[in-house]
Amino acid sequence: MNGMGSLELSAASAGIRRKKDGGRWIRIFRSLVASKTGIIGLIIILAVCFTAVFADVLAPHDPLQANVAKRLQPPMWMKGGSAEHPLGTDHLGRDLLSRLLVGSRISLLVGVFSVVVAGAIGIVFGLFSGYFSKWVDRVIMRVTDAFIAIPNMLLLLVFAMVAGPGVMTVIFVLGLTSWTYYARVIRSEVLSVKEREFVKASRAAGSGSFRIIFAHIMPNVIPSFIVLCTTSVASAIISESSLSFLGLGVTAPHVTWGNILSDGRDYLATSWWIATFPGLAITITVLGVIFLGDWLRDYLDPRLNLD
Repeated sequence: MNGMGSLELSAASAGIRRKKDGGRWIRIFRSLVASKTGIIGLIIILAVCFTAVFADVLAPHDPLQANVAKRLQPPMWMKGGSAEHPLGTDHLGRDLLSRLLVGSRISLLVGVFSVVVAGAIGIVFGLFSGYFSKWVDRVIMRVTDAFIAIPNMLLLLVFAMVAGPGVMTVIFVLGLTSWTYYARVIRSEVLSVKEREFVKASRAAGSGSFRIIFAHIMPNVIPSFIVLCTTSVASAIISESSLSFLGLGVTAPHVTWGNILSDGRDYLATSWWIATFPGLAITITVLGVIFLGDWLRDYLDPRLNLD
């Protein structure tokens, strides 16, 4: 009987957990549907992710194949354009639509993984600085202040010139120059959380510092960390495009929106489409990330009753 009772209790507990999980997802969905900007942002991000994953299938032409006979061909709705190249061609006769589709892959990849690098560094420094205080806090904050004192773009340029262009270089350069924002925000959160009763009770029970940090404090700062990561993806995409535009980011034969934009800067007066369409792609993607990040910030804010 005791065995049967235990099984029934376990089954009931599992059912309750599933019901709670299902209810949580329903609340998230309802909150997202109620937010127009959140829905728009999600649609944009899903579209960009779909494009990045299936770029090779969606691209009508080889993005690297040049055809000088068709160079600077305008979009299909303009005089001289054709349906073969809906968005026109660049100065080497390469199909612009194909290059935009394939370029979304690296731009999104760099944006996401550079945030992963910056977030991993920033959350560790922020947790340690906020919890240990005293000399640990002073050392970490002085290093943070030193990074913040130097303009971010100047740091990016210096690191990029030293390390050389490349996908991995851009990811780590963006990560190593963007972690300070995470460290400061997480530190301020930790300073507040560590004074709460459950942390004091865990310390009184004999828990070590690392257990308190990662088992009790870190879960309470994760919502703020997620919001920071979401909004930072937009900044990373812009920074990658800026570096590629200057020739210090991802270079040929890789295709990114930034180096497509760089190719078109010499033809703005005559062939505006080469620079305009990648600029629009960057703008729309960044807006999508910002819209989704705004909804996520509102949903995770405990002061708002959006659940």
